[in-house]
Amino acid sequence: MRQGKHRNGKHRRESRSATATYKAACAIVAAGALASCLAISPPGRDPGPAGGAEPGPKHPSTTWFGAFLESDDRGVQRIGELEKWLGGADLRVGHTYLPGGTWSDIEGRAHFLESWADWRRRRADRLFVLNVPMQAHNEEGVSDNAVRRLLRQGQEGRFDEHFRKLAERLVALNIPDTVIVLGWEMNGTTYTHRCGPDPEAWKTYWRRAVTAMRSVPGQEFRFDFAPSRGRDAVPWTECYPGDDVVDVIGMDSYDQPPGQNFDEEVKEPYGLQQHVDFAAAHKKEISYPEWGLFRNGDNPEYMRRMLEWMDAHKPLYNTITDYCPHGVWQCGANPKASQVYRSVLFGRMDPTPKPPVTPPVTPPVTPPVTPPVTPPLTPPLTPPVNPPAPSPAVPPVAPPAKPPVSPPVPPANCQPVDLGPWIEYWLGGKLCLRFDWYSRSR
Repeated sequence: MRQGKHRNGKHRRESRSATATYKAACAIVAAGALASCLAISPPGRDPGPAGGAEPGPKHPSTTWFGAFLESDDRGVQRIGELEKWLGGADLRVGHTYLPGGTWSDIEGRAHFLESWADWRRRRADRLFVLNVPMQAHNEEGVSDNAVRRLLRQGQEGRFDEHFRKLAERLVALNIPDTVIVLGWEMNGTTYTHRCGPDPEAWKTYWRRAVTAMRSVPGQEFRFDFAPSRGRDAVPWTECYPGDDVVDVIGMDSYDQPPGQNFDEEVKEPYGLQQHVDFAAAHKKEISYPEWGLFRNGDNPEYMRRMLEWMDAHKPLYNTITDYCPHGVWQCGANPKASQVYRSVLFGRMDPTPKPPVTPPVTPPVTPPVTPPVTPPLTPPLTPPVNPPAPSPAVPPVAPPAKPPVSPPVPPANCQPVDLGPWIEYWLGGKLCLRFDWYSRSR
């Protein structure tokens, strides 16, 4: 966020002018008998949709989502309470920040990491996102000249060991697949780890930090490069350290500056559209580690459009910043936007659910009725009373020899014709010609 946010990775701070303006606005709101926007409502409170209406229809989800609820153990505890407020929705993303006060903080010695690691390990389908500062004294207003010197020290490898120790700590906690949002909002002016004073040194320093963490056996980290939306102090594209050391291209996108509408947030230089296009050109997934209301107050249009944008562009994850002035559950100053957020995400369970499909009702197919075929009546077979005993085997008997054939006696009035013995054998005797036929023929 352009105005700064975390002290020791835990609380956001605004500029003095912004804070004074905001407190004045809060006094007006309080005078109207509404909840104070400076007070964080206790977890589990349920303002419900305006007018007591039930949450509206859900949109199909295309991304894992969660919320930043608090850096320490309280953030873990509040996940379940926010899920209840969202009608049993499944928040699969846990998001916290390491303190940036000392290098010991950045090495991951914060005691609350144990609670986050335990939350992550309970289910395989969860994502743990950890913002990691790149410099100690990260929110203490360090000058550009001092930042420039620190970046060059990082470029030379002076801080590599701190990142290696952090990686060892995360692997030891058995959360080696953590998404590391390293040096977030580097294109702004708030943080000591900002890029503007020396972009080339910053990019080399990022590369060294990633290389140090990847050198630890067992790590499976994904590194998220997450500028703030818009140009800010420098174009965030000038800080991009290279595809080989970036796994996800994120963007922190709050509803600001005053008077800007969502279409302008999409189309502005280095805005939402350029973010999506840049990630596509580099074949990277996108994310929204921080987003929420800000300079335009309780803006339900921003809330609706931002949720639609994320559903359309399918980021790896998104986590809304849920405290005043940005949030919807722990901030009573945004009832209209809260209603939109709750209505859209109410009961959302799966990261990529599809609308329920009711199969068409097909009438059962009745086969044609075929009259049964009656088989012909067959009289019952009556077995013989005394079946004959099988005959004993009889050896074959040779056929009797034919008696000798005597030559036939020629009939009367017949004159035999001598045709030879061979023909007579086949004729069965001599050929005889009758006398009367012989006489007529003459």
